[in-house]
Amino acid sequence: MRLPILPMIILIAFNLLVDGYIWSVLRRVVCNRRVSKAYAVSSLLLILYAVVIVALPRRRGGDSLLLADMWMLYSYFTIYVPKLVFALFSLSAMLPMLWKRHISRPLLLTGTVVAVLTFVVMWWGALVNRTRCQVKEITLCFDRLPEAFDGYRMVQFSDFHVGTYGSDTTFVSEVVNTINGLNPDVIFFTGDIVNRRTDELPPFTATLSRLSAPDGVISILGNHDYGDYSEWPSAQAKADNLTRMHALQADMGWSLLLNSSEILKRGGDSIAVVGVENWGDPPFSVYGDLGKAYPALGDSVFKILLTHNPAHWVEEVASCDSVEIPLSLSGHTHAMQIEVGGWSPAKYRYPTWGGLYSDSDGSHMLYVNIGVGAVALPMRIGATPEITLITLRRCQAESATSSQTIIK
Repeated sequence: MRLPILPMIILIAFNLLVDGYIWSVLRRVVCNRRVSKAYAVSSLLLILYAVVIVALPRRRGGDSLLLADMWMLYSYFTIYVPKLVFALFSLSAMLPMLWKRHISRPLLLTGTVVAVLTFVVMWWGALVNRTRCQVKEITLCFDRLPEAFDGYRMVQFSDFHVGTYGSDTTFVSEVVNTINGLNPDVIFFTGDIVNRRTDELPPFTATLSRLSAPDGVISILGNHDYGDYSEWPSAQAKADNLTRMHALQADMGWSLLLNSSEILKRGGDSIAVVGVENWGDPPFSVYGDLGKAYPALGDSVFKILLTHNPAHWVEEVASCDSVEIPLSLSGHTHAMQIEVGGWSPAKYRYPTWGGLYSDSDGSHMLYVNIGVGAVALPMRIGATPEITLITLRRCQAESATSSQTIIK
């Protein structure tokens, strides 16, 4: 096994810097050698713990190892992020020493309280909020919507990453029950059903097959569904993994769109659901082909595009007069699993990271669902798992209104 030497060196150096500083503060403030000694020993043990985490083989290890690694990594962060918070406050508390001999104990106390709160919030995000369910309801109005689809109810959910739950179907079952309870006309899943391999999916197929809507469940693949995040003994093994993904979704009764489209009919009216494969960010492949999925992009048929990565909408749909796609649905961003008061660090990575967007003339709309699952770190600090209920309305001018948010 090839060890990641450089990340280990950086990690150890960072840990020693933060812990060395906090140790010096403890010696100055607490004046108890046993306390400072205990802190030094615990810090060294935590550094060894971090080295083990970094050394684990993420791409080649099994699903159980990946799940353990996710929790180990997150537990490490729940200790070191509060430490960093305390260190920053204590540095501020040291500033008065420039003109007097004493540190600011109120600032030091504030740093301690904020560090403890940070620890609590991080574990709340992992143990509580990660398995809550938020239903967002929006109504979208289009003047070209076929009359028979006025009031059409669509549920979108995305980015389940079921491997994060091991084989525990509890939360997956709650999501299924919530979606069915909304009585949608159609259900859309916009990609990333697994973390790395199709082997993660079988424990959940029976539960997911309970999803029910008159026009069925229509799905697409996300960047995690192709096996690109795992190492394979051969190209054939990777291809077999993808073939099995297609087969399992078919067994669940889902209609998987692979650069293809499906026509939904009501009476004499119809709309087209266009599904493209993943629009990969470098270094991953671009599998999506919008022209192949629906060759007549400029025709008058009302179209809904399912595309996992919202960057695809930005690049090929928004402000493109020759593309007549009034509504696109995406996922992928997770809001980076952190959202506080409408702010998310995802905004610095994705210009369209969550919620409703439109281009300059309002002719192309995009809704980005922030997903129901978690990847890399098993937490959601804010960014509560989202199910979106979209009601289509026929109106004189294209507009969009957002209604109530229901927390369950």
